[in-house]
Amino acid sequence: MQLSANNRGFTQLIEFEIEPHRQPALVMALSLQTERLARDFSGFLSASIQASDDGRRVLNYLQWQTREAGEAAFRSFERGEQDFWGLIRAHQAKTVTFGSFQVLHSLALGPDDALHCNLVG
Repeated sequence: MQLSANNRGFTQLIEFEIEPHRQPALVMALSLQTERLARDFSGFLSASIQASDDGRRVLNYLQWQTREAGEAAFRSFERGEQDFWGLIRAHQAKTVTFGSFQVLHSLALGPDDALHCNLVG
């Protein structure tokens, strides 16, 4: 069965460049924001917050069931419903980079300890 492009998983990546001493507070703020997004928007699948070894970059990874679900959450930033811009100012991010990606292929370790491949197409 062929899935339409709207039914594929959707991933948003937001990368922050910051001073290393600001990393713990930014990670905590992103954790709280991600919990709100998961609670307030349907279609949330998973998230992770990752930090570079040098402490200068933080990556917020958000995965949604559909593009529409991810875009609805992002629109809440634009409308000011989530204080995303305040978060950027408060943690004095030097740069913030946004990226969005359609999931085409994923791999996961299953409960049987076998590698499972999900082709989306």
